[in-house]
Amino acid sequence: MGIPQTMNVVPKEVPFDIFIGTYREKLKELFSDESTVERLRVQRRFPDSFLSEVRQCRPLSTFISKEYGGRGGHVHEALSMLEESSYQSLALSLTFGINGALFLQPLHRYGDAGFKQRVYNDFISGDSLGGLMITEPDYGSDALSMQTHFTDTDSGYKINGTKHWGGLTGMADYWLVTARRKDEADQLARDIDFFVVDVRKDDQEIVVEELFQNLGLYPIQYGRNLIDVSVAADQRLNPSSTGIKLMLDTLHRSRIEFPGMGMGFLRRMLDEAVQHCKERFVGGSSLFSYDQVKSRLSKIQAYYTTCSAMCAYSSEHADIQNDLSKYGLQANVIKSILTDFMQTASQSLLQLVGAKGYCLDHIAGSATVDCRPFQIFEGPNDILYQQISESVLKSMRRLKEVNLFSFLSKYDLSSRASQHVKEILDFIPDRQMPQRHLVELGQLLGRLFSMEFVIELGDRGYRPSLITNCISVLSEEMERIASSFSSGNLSDPTEDYLVDSAWLSFVRA
Repeated sequence: MGIPQTMNVVPKEVPFDIFIGTYREKLKELFSDESTVERLRVQRRFPDSFLSEVRQCRPLSTFISKEYGGRGGHVHEALSMLEESSYQSLALSLTFGINGALFLQPLHRYGDAGFKQRVYNDFISGDSLGGLMITEPDYGSDALSMQTHFTDTDSGYKINGTKHWGGLTGMADYWLVTARRKDEADQLARDIDFFVVDVRKDDQEIVVEELFQNLGLYPIQYGRNLIDVSVAADQRLNPSSTGIKLMLDTLHRSRIEFPGMGMGFLRRMLDEAVQHCKERFVGGSSLFSYDQVKSRLSKIQAYYTTCSAMCAYSSEHADIQNDLSKYGLQANVIKSILTDFMQTASQSLLQLVGAKGYCLDHIAGSATVDCRPFQIFEGPNDILYQQISESVLKSMRRLKEVNLFSFLSKYDLSSRASQHVKEILDFIPDRQMPQRHLVELGQLLGRLFSMEFVIELGDRGYRPSLITNCISVLSEEMERIASSFSSGNLSDPTEDYLVDSAWLSFVRA
């Protein structure tokens, strides 16, 4: 069966290999035009005509169940679609990732049946986009203190507040907006609620007060939004218990699905690096033959392998029917480790390419800038690493276990991986560990849990040389982190550092 140029039949009726092949070829066609690629790297906002052409293949149908006209909502299909997207454009993949993980999937799990049918029709048959608004100007990581609020009306709810840094600002047709109930005494409830807002309706228009000049990801708009809307009762999501649990389920699912975006990106970094090093000759030899270059390439390959293992794990654990609110540890590990690896890989590519990579229109430079916010959005990695450590230490206390290796050797996320680095895990963690060491321990544990994913992938027949290299690289990185962790350095910054520190006054000339 040949690959059609566009998806002229209902997506759910097309075998997945044909579906993803069609999408891959469409992206190759669009991104083979150098003028298009250059425009997307330097121009703000995706051109509507470009997105419309990409959407002919119905990529977002991978997030929608068959009963609503989609392909079934299978995680492996969605991750494959995100991988193909990010190989060509990280911004395009993030656009679809936002739509899927932060809008379509929570709508599927918690939305009113009749209402979400209408919304899904817009996504399947049209070019609608959706996003999520949680963050507020004064409440970044402290989302539960948000001030956006809602009150009851005769027909539904009135929502007021300000949100910022929502991806696809001014571009999305639908938004999931979070708010807290305000009572008659003007007090805000502790729990939060989610509402679907259709900005195309007069009483639901969200005013974009400012568009930010984001450093990277040019095709995606970010900004500050004024919320003053009225929505119907069926536009409120219905959590199984609390809104906070709904939010955790949504954010954990999104983080666990990050490997889809990371997979194509890391594969592109690896392909670009290998090709450049084979074609570039210095001193009569190709860069590929230099030992330091081999070290960089082997690390990018290890990150590629790690992400492959994460994709396999996510595909089998993030089914849309599963409640992921208690998957905080796995979600934090996958998001923080993967996004750190993406940044390191892009930095290595930039270093290998040299000066020409330091251009906005070169993949090395744009990739370095574009993947940087992934370490910040949906939880800064430092915070996530701290939470990883706290989760493990809490489990150890509950089991009355004091030795880290003893615990990890019996823990399902690390039982085999811990055997590879026993010597650096065989210690008793300080119960009063300073925050900086909690972060470092989290970096170590994140790599350990990632190694467990890799070992499992190797058991299934994944290329042995890549598995061996990955375990070696992860072990080396854990040893380096352990060295810093055990150094005991607790230096503090000097607040009034300018006093007696002007170097010129100490010059003997």
